[in-house]
Amino acid sequence: MQEIELKQEELDFRTREAFKTLRTNIDFSGEDVKVICVTSCTPNEGKSSISFELAKSYAQMGKKVLLVDADLRKSVMRQRHKRGKVRLGLVNYLVGKTEFDNALCSTDIKNLYMVFSGPVPPNPSELLGNNRFRKMVEEARKNYDMVIIDTPPLGSVIDTAVVSKCCDGAVMVIACGEISYHFAKKIKEQLDVAGCRILGCVLNKVELGGKGYYGKYYGRYYGKYYGKYYGKYYGRYGE
Repeated sequence: MQEIELKQEELDFRTREAFKTLRTNIDFSGEDVKVICVTSCTPNEGKSSISFELAKSYAQMGKKVLLVDADLRKSVMRQRHKRGKVRLGLVNYLVGKTEFDNALCSTDIKNLYMVFSGPVPPNPSELLGNNRFRKMVEEARKNYDMVIIDTPPLGSVIDTAVVSKCCDGAVMVIACGEISYHFAKKIKEQLDVAGCRILGCVLNKVELGGKGYYGKYYGRYYGKYYGKYYGKYYGRYGE
């Protein structure tokens, strides 16, 4: 097993609470939900950040968590470690060059384990659809309390639909003000065709008005619509 130290961003109070809420909502989706994939419509909507922070949130509550970087085409997860070279990744395992334990990384966050994508392959969809990937997911079910798989944007490539067949559900990350309703609906339909249960959506990159904001993860429509409504009746909690 490889060892790495992760770069961690300090989140403000309400952002941490937002991830706790997301975690709780997933838990309420059913006790059979143990393996989930996280995807988006297009690149740069923040799905990898959501995957990482959600995995960290589960680990901090004492769950043994495996975070799998299955974005084999354009991974950003590899930028999250700063000490300890990652020699082997998911691709090395999927092509049969190593065993899963050798591609696994223990982190400096207690209970959090990661598998990085590894070298960029010429056939990502085929690798993610092979028996070794399915075997990995089934073994992870037995050994971890929660498995979170970061997948490519489904609006760009079909990889997520392939991965979703091994998952108990999917979470869609949608960047506020950047994605049309019709495009998001089309991505949902692709998951439906794959037979994957959609657990819900995360509205990302939302800026709240006034002093309160969720940093880079949540955005302006929450402030414009929800903030005005809830502020009228409940006030601005925490400010």
